[in-house]
Amino acid sequence: MAADTPSNASGNGISGVIPILFAGALFVYFLTLVPTIATLEVIRWSVPWIPSLGIEFSFLVDGLSLTFSLLISGIGTLVLLYSNTYLAGHPQYDRFWMFLTAFMVSMLGLVLADDLILLFVFWELTTLTSYMLIGFSHEAEKSRRNALQALFVTGAGALAFLAGLILLGAVAGTTSISGILTMGDELKAHALYLPILILLLAGAFTKSAQVPFHFWLPNAMAAPTPVSAFLHSATMVKAGVYILARIHPAMSGTDVWLWTLTILGAFTAVFASLQSLRQTDLKQALAYTTLMALGTLTLFLGQESGYAMTAFATFLIVHSLYKAALFLVVGCIDKSTGTRETDQLGGLGRLMPVTAFAAALAAMSMAGFPPFLGFIGKELKYAGAIAVASEPIFVAGAALLANSLMLAVAGVVAFRPFWRGSVQSTQNPKEAPWQMMMGPVLLAILGTVFGIYPDLLQVALINPTVLSLTGEVEEAKELKLWAGVNVPLFLSIATFVIGLAIYAAHVRIRAMINTSLNTLPNLDLKWDSFLDGLKALAKWQTQVVQNGKLSSYLFATFLTIAAGIILTLIYTGIPAITMDLADVEWKHTSIALLIAAGAILTLVTSSRIAAIAALGVVGIGIALVFIVFSAPDVAITQLLVETLIVVLVAVVMLSLPSLPKATFNLNHAVLSIAVGGAVTLILIAVVSSPLDLRLTDYFEVTSWPEAFGRNIVNVILVDFRALDTFGEIAVVVIAALSAYALLRTTRKGDEQ
Repeated sequence: MAADTPSNASGNGISGVIPILFAGALFVYFLTLVPTIATLEVIRWSVPWIPSLGIEFSFLVDGLSLTFSLLISGIGTLVLLYSNTYLAGHPQYDRFWMFLTAFMVSMLGLVLADDLILLFVFWELTTLTSYMLIGFSHEAEKSRRNALQALFVTGAGALAFLAGLILLGAVAGTTSISGILTMGDELKAHALYLPILILLLAGAFTKSAQVPFHFWLPNAMAAPTPVSAFLHSATMVKAGVYILARIHPAMSGTDVWLWTLTILGAFTAVFASLQSLRQTDLKQALAYTTLMALGTLTLFLGQESGYAMTAFATFLIVHSLYKAALFLVVGCIDKSTGTRETDQLGGLGRLMPVTAFAAALAAMSMAGFPPFLGFIGKELKYAGAIAVASEPIFVAGAALLANSLMLAVAGVVAFRPFWRGSVQSTQNPKEAPWQMMMGPVLLAILGTVFGIYPDLLQVALINPTVLSLTGEVEEAKELKLWAGVNVPLFLSIATFVIGLAIYAAHVRIRAMINTSLNTLPNLDLKWDSFLDGLKALAKWQTQVVQNGKLSSYLFATFLTIAAGIILTLIYTGIPAITMDLADVEWKHTSIALLIAAGAILTLVTSSRIAAIAALGVVGIGIALVFIVFSAPDVAITQLLVETLIVVLVAVVMLSLPSLPKATFNLNHAVLSIAVGGAVTLILIAVVSSPLDLRLTDYFEVTSWPEAFGRNIVNVILVDFRALDTFGEIAVVVIAALSAYALLRTTRKGDEQ
């Protein structure tokens, strides 16, 4: 059964009920915080997480985070209720609700986090869980491809985002977000402000699908419809917008912030609106309207005026309500008719009156008609555009064009399928069950109620949100249906006229848009080309690096070691070489010469027996070093290990071909000298520095009282560092098993 194809079952039993109750409980909890936040208070909760680094497991509830939390948990509850019927009887429903619930919790953690590291953890969790949801229908190649695309694009942005967070924490001297937000002047005056801003914007723009990173978002429609409703209304795509809003108090107010967000947001809004009108698939059309909304939100976050911030807070709620409702309506249409194509839909209003009612209310809010909340949001958008100090005409013009196109799209999505044309004979549409209708009806009604009674939002959410963005609640503008005869009113009237005209001629305009936009580069196809190039590069790199020669691997390994040590020494300064040879005795010199002679003989000899003996001499020399420095127990261990190694090597060598004749290789010689010299310098630096004996003193004091052993070395090996010893034993055992397997294979090959 396809993931997006419901069955005739009524639900999924207890597996369907539990996540609904969990999400509903979260929503009720956040709802209880509204009275506290409405008084402009802030709630913090924190416990130490990584105290040595000053990192805390801390959460912050203010107007901004509470608004997002209510939208996430509230819409999440309705989506889970919807999914329980939409995917009733699906064999993988348990996997679905776990992914969706984890996604919701990850998003809640993201908006509530008050620590940079904690925020990034939840940021990545949203990426991973959204990947699982987009690719839920994993048997379809399209779902796998689109899920991987979303993962790669947002994951690449996450790497830049992490770098920005690290720099931000280093500059601020803290990872506390609430602490960083009070350091705006210091951050903007810092030399690293621009790199930090670029890195943070890269992460936010990829997550919120701003142009040119927009192509992954429409492809995310491969996910089941409930996922699309949740992802596009209140969760993942708004994570980037949330980050921009969260850092707004500290990072805004500069020209680069203003122009980057304004230009990119305006371009995304207009481009997405044009793309939306050209779509014939209802889900795709709504997906591009999400891009329009994200562009609009980004545009207003580039400003600092009270109108812009109020417009942002209001439109954030408006869009979440109508977008979730319309996506769920499209799911009902798809379930009843088996298609989402506008050209194949019509006359559904008589047979699906409740669905048509919900669609009409949501679409009226989307189009910005009074008395819906969308009208108030549109008026505030125009007021915010006019209040832009830099280019009010540019911003207002972009908002006018985008809103007009949105009105036309609202007609295509919510009017045409229900009240134009007739039902096709192959379709038998009927009203969806109440579990599926509850979500779109309730969300659509809320958009109407909040439009008629905007004070409900004003005090509870809008004022606290504006306070979070600006630091001054006085900046919040009043939400009202009638603001008098002013410029925003005339722009609203122009929106209605232009939008209705576009809807009336949308079929011809769609053809014109297709002709124009088809000349632009298709970034989605470019993505496939990019992946093909990446695969070709990986294949070439593998052929070069993995050439099957052990000598090449060893050369590369030791070259890396030598380069790392030498570059470190150059960066930190080569240590002063101070050697006192006064205490050097003949025995020390003899042992050094013995070790050197064994190493040289091992290198140059072509005799297996001589090589084995010379290798043993090196090991015995090391044991003698331990004896000279009063470590007989370590010396005994070394002798035992060396004996074992000599025996193993002897057995292996007897089964291998003869040693090749030793030849001089300049590259190998230079590398050997480089490694040996670098290691020697490191050792001289170590022994020239005063030794820190705190650990030695600790072992001497605690060996008997705590470990009940008088031999300190044995106590260290089996008590204080037992895991290390266990690891060493494991390594030796694995080596022995590998040698045994190699010998058996060789012996069988000889027999054959």
